[in-house]
Amino acid sequence: MVDYKAPLRDMQFLLEELAGLDEIAGLPGCEEASGDLVAAVLEEAGRFAAGVLAPINRAGDVQGCRLDGDGRVHLPDGWKAAYERFSEAGWIGLSLPQAWGGQGLPRVLSTAVWEMWFSTNMAFAMLPQLNVSQAEALLIAGDAAQKETWLRKVVSGEWGSTMNLTEPQAGSDLAATRCRAEPQADGSYRVFGQKIFISYGEHELTGNIVHLVLARLPDAPAGVKGLSLFIVPKYLLGADGEPGARNDVRCISIEHKLGIHGSPTCTMSYGDGGGAVGYLLGAPNRGLETMFIMMNEARFGVGIQGVGLGERAYQFALAHARERVQGRDPVSGESGRPILCHPDVKRMMLSMRARVMAMRALLYAAAGWFDRARHHPDAEVAAKCRRYVDLLMPVAKGWCTEVGNEVCDDAIQVFGGMGFVEETGIAQFFRDARIITIYEGTTGIQGNDLIGRKILREKGETLHELVADMGTTLEALHVAGGLDEIAAGLAENLAALRLAMDWVLGEGGERPGEVLAGAVPFLMLLGTVCGGWQLARAALAAQRRLQGGAAEGGGEGSDPTYLQGVVELVRFYFATFGPQAAAHAATVCRAGPSLERFPEAAF
Repeated sequence: MVDYKAPLRDMQFLLEELAGLDEIAGLPGCEEASGDLVAAVLEEAGRFAAGVLAPINRAGDVQGCRLDGDGRVHLPDGWKAAYERFSEAGWIGLSLPQAWGGQGLPRVLSTAVWEMWFSTNMAFAMLPQLNVSQAEALLIAGDAAQKETWLRKVVSGEWGSTMNLTEPQAGSDLAATRCRAEPQADGSYRVFGQKIFISYGEHELTGNIVHLVLARLPDAPAGVKGLSLFIVPKYLLGADGEPGARNDVRCISIEHKLGIHGSPTCTMSYGDGGGAVGYLLGAPNRGLETMFIMMNEARFGVGIQGVGLGERAYQFALAHARERVQGRDPVSGESGRPILCHPDVKRMMLSMRARVMAMRALLYAAAGWFDRARHHPDAEVAAKCRRYVDLLMPVAKGWCTEVGNEVCDDAIQVFGGMGFVEETGIAQFFRDARIITIYEGTTGIQGNDLIGRKILREKGETLHELVADMGTTLEALHVAGGLDEIAAGLAENLAALRLAMDWVLGEGGERPGEVLAGAVPFLMLLGTVCGGWQLARAALAAQRRLQGGAAEGGGEGSDPTYLQGVVELVRFYFATFGPQAAAHAATVCRAGPSLERFPEAAF
């Protein structure tokens, strides 16, 4: 196995130059995020990831989870001890409010930290990620009593969290939800029904599990507008606020999955013995809006999983490429050289690194928008950042997970036949990565959301605003000089994006079927362009440091070799992946009519 080394140099460079860490540290509520504190947190997180989470990742994959006859789910060896250390260290509440036991640090910092967790043990990190997402929902939708009852224990990790949406007969169609909730005289509800694909729906790591469950009230309207959201704990609370009697909720099976074996994916049954006690969260029949607070938090986290798994696969492949000796160096003819000297292997390694850097750059920039949206005193700046977050959330989730899959696939190829052998360890990352394009909404769902809710609904206003900002970066590239290939690549990408954008906006009203047929290609187009945009900004920053900032800044991030490597990496991205933008744009504009005309009977 390959020891994990946190990519701190890349992280700190992108946090400083793209996310705007210094600016964010000056915002109200973010003052504690000094450069020294950020560096210390990243270093400690890297040690924890490498020393605690990475060593048990393999055991989690091999052992998996087990449901016994008493309905208890047994997790892999080392999970409990690691979770106790994780929660006691306060990692769950890193970006959550201090008033509820969190540390109140910016999202830009927690994004980098969560990348480390997902790199080293995705199956484990899925549980605390759910706590962070649920805490955000409770903060926004919970009343004062609910926050006092549930929030502090969720933030600390003393209690676990889940979200329960999917049902066997409904799948992704939440309008078909049948789970019901019956009001009681004391103001509580009794919940009845089944939910499937519930991550960490049952386990013994925490003293309680707080389930958020979508269900229908007796007088609810049909469809998604009739869904309400309920807090349904595993254990009911006593007068002292501590867990007491077992609620009427149980796990009736766990899935046998392709990957993430260390994470129990449960089928949950509510109300088999008279009704599971639940408490309404938010307004009646507005449950989907509340659940989407948690869902959007989770979707951003899943995007980070794409980066984390891609980074870990890259590290495995790089170690193998440096150690594996085979053939002759095609340039010098020398034998006994590692396969990294072969042009195709070097191409794959650089392709992996470039795409991981593009994903990381986009997500770190988006994390900076999160922080500005929440803390910036200028309402217009905050609103613009919120618009960017909303527009690009499907891209953060959909593009980063698809690209993360591709990177893990390339890692298998670097290993050759040994990549197909479980003992090398690389196969686990490939298997774990396969789920991330599916859960929290498939890439198709993300594409439909991007086209329908984010672009057509507002007639492309935010997208035009975003494209204008990319144009500003293009102008900066021309002014800077010496980055002509990058400028040309970004210009070509913007032209492709404008072409597809104009087609979608022009045809969306009259030909919705044809437009939605290109929803995923459009999502991949926008991800490719936005990733390249952020890399172009990175190249500008690297060049600035090379031309004078390096001497002033010092440190690893000012190493001329590193900075020149950043510039060359960006050139490689535009040479290798930039041309895909035009192909995606052509697919968006041309494939829909053929899809619409193709008869179902011909399948």
